[in-house]
Amino acid sequence: MPRKAVIAIVDDDQSVREALTSLVRSLGYVAMAFDCAEDLLKSRRRRNVSCVIADVQMPGMTGIELHDRLVASGEAIPTILITAFPDERSRERALQAGVICYLTKPFSEDDLLACIRSNLGGP
Repeated sequence: MPRKAVIAIVDDDQSVREALTSLVRSLGYVAMAFDCAEDLLKSRRRRNVSCVIADVQMPGMTGIELHDRLVASGEAIPTILITAFPDERSRERALQAGVICYLTKPFSEDDLLACIRSNLGGP
């Protein structure tokens, strides 16, 4: 039986983190939640991650900076950025850096699923 893809959710807002974790699990994936980018980078479980969903604006390291750090370390994990404060310059920079999707909150379950499946396929 194939292993389920592991999706890391990184958001400083506990309610968003919990909702995304629940949603990702309901879609048939394994979810790991982190309240900041630094915690994901320090985690030994990071090597099991197939995809990252991260908030753009977080205290400390932003979602874009997290993606850049993963790429620089040789771990170009597909990354989906989410934001409640859309900014076209930030979006363009993220997509140019290789982020797979840039979603504005609130986004639909279907939009998130399409982003995940475009890179990982179905669970």
